[in-house]
Amino acid sequence: MDVGAAATAVGLFLVGVIVVIWATERLLEGLVGLGRLLRLAPFAIAAILSGFEAENIAVGVTAAKAGASQIALGTVFGGAIFLVCVALGLGAIIAPLRVQVPPGILFMLALTPLAAGLPLVSATTPRLAGLVLLLASVGSLAYLVLASRGHQFFESKEVSEALREQKSWMSAVGLTLLGIAVIAVGGELVTSGATRIVGTFGVSAAVMGMLVTPAAIELEEVIRQAVPAREGRPDVSAGNLSGTLIYFVLFNFGVITLLAPVPVAPLTRSLDWPFLIGSTWLALIFLARGRVGRPQGFALLGVYAAYWILHLLLRG
Repeated sequence: MDVGAAATAVGLFLVGVIVVIWATERLLEGLVGLGRLLRLAPFAIAAILSGFEAENIAVGVTAAKAGASQIALGTVFGGAIFLVCVALGLGAIIAPLRVQVPPGILFMLALTPLAAGLPLVSATTPRLAGLVLLLASVGSLAYLVLASRGHQFFESKEVSEALREQKSWMSAVGLTLLGIAVIAVGGELVTSGATRIVGTFGVSAAVMGMLVTPAAIELEEVIRQAVPAREGRPDVSAGNLSGTLIYFVLFNFGVITLLAPVPVAPLTRSLDWPFLIGSTWLALIFLARGRVGRPQGFALLGVYAAYWILHLLLRG
C-alpha cells in the first residue's frame, strides 16, 4: 500500500468533512437570518432550516456526477438511518426526549421512507421519480408547518440567539451564498477522498458510501438532537429530526435523481431500503409513546450496529 496515497486520501476526506461542517454553520446562520426577516415561526425554523443539510446534498450530487453511486445513495439511505438510529438514539441517551408530536406528522413521516423506494424500481434512478420526490418534499414540509400550528414550541439556544441578532438582508443572503459555495468545495474534497480511500484501502464502495461517509458528515446531528432536549426544549429536537428526515429521503434523493441519475445496487434494495423503513418506523413508535428514553436510545443504537454488521458481511 502506498503510504503517501493513503495519507492523501484520508487527508482529503477529513478536510472535506471539516469544510462542509464549517460551511453548514455559516449557511444555517444565513438561513436563520432569512427566517427572522421573513418572520417564520420558531418550530418552522427548527424543522425547515435546521433540518436542511446542505453538506449532505452537496456530497450526494457531487458523488453522483462523479459516478460514485454508492456514496451518492449513502447520503440518502446511510444518512437517514444514521439520523434515526444514532442521532436520535445517542441523543436520547444523553438527554431523554419527552415530546408529543402531532399524529398527522408521525403518519406523514412513516410514509417518507416508503417513498424512497420509488427511484429504486429501475436499474438506474429515473428522473421522473426525482421530480415526484421533490414535489413530495415540498408538500411534506408545508404540511409539517400547518400541522404544528396551535402547538407550543420552544426555541433552541442556537436558534434563539440567531433570532435576537438583527441581520440585514445583505448579511443573511451573503452568509447563505457563502455557505452554499464553500459546501460545494467541501463536497468535492469528501467525494475525492472517499473515492481514493476505496481504491487505496480496498474498502467496499458500499461500506464507504452507506456507513463511513454519512456517519462522518452527520455527527453534528447528535448535538442538534441532544442539546435542545437537555435544555428543556424537546420539540426543537423533534422538529430537527422531522425536517432532516424529509430533506434526506425526499428532497436530497429527489435532487440527486433529477440531476444525476445513478445505478442502483441490489444491496440498496435488499438491505438499505428495508433498514431505512424499519429503523424509521421503530423511532416513530417511540415518538408516538411521547418519550424516547435511554432504553429506547440503546435499542436504536443496537439496530445501527446490526446495520453495520450486515453491511460488512454482505459488502460487495
